[in-house]
Amino acid sequence: MSAPGPDQDLLYYEDFAVGEPFETGNYEVTAEEIIAFAREYDPLPFHVDEELAAETMTGGLIASGWHVLSMQMKMIYDGILYRTASMGSFGLDEVKWIAPVRPGNLLTLKRTALSKRVSKRRPEMGIIQFKWEVYDQTGELKSTTVGANLIQTRASVEAG
Repeated sequence: MSAPGPDQDLLYYEDFAVGEPFETGNYEVTAEEIIAFAREYDPLPFHVDEELAAETMTGGLIASGWHVLSMQMKMIYDGILYRTASMGSFGLDEVKWIAPVRPGNLLTLKRTALSKRVSKRRPEMGIIQFKWEVYDQTGELKSTTVGANLIQTRASVEAG
């Protein structure tokens, strides 16, 4: 998905309410994907070799935390970002990897706006601090992140 469809309006800063949850996802994790990502970016034994991983403290193959963040970003984009008037991000203030992500996990993502304000220097831009939580199919929390996103205000579009 690259743009909202004709029946979907673009979401602006004003469309996000503090405390309102949004869930998306159903990302299925495979051993092949875990290994391919880790071979390229994080080649620790418990990310790249199922037999060696079984002998480590993880007891089996697990996804790199960086891979989990990448899967999270994919769920964010597919679930809502593609139809948001995003203007970028300041980055992440907090990243916590709470439990391992394993092959066969079906991940979902919950997003909650923690705070929001309009930029003083750039009033066409809203700043929203979001908390993102990744869960597996059993409801086990896998990771959390907190970060600020920049989202265009509807008022700036309407003002021309």
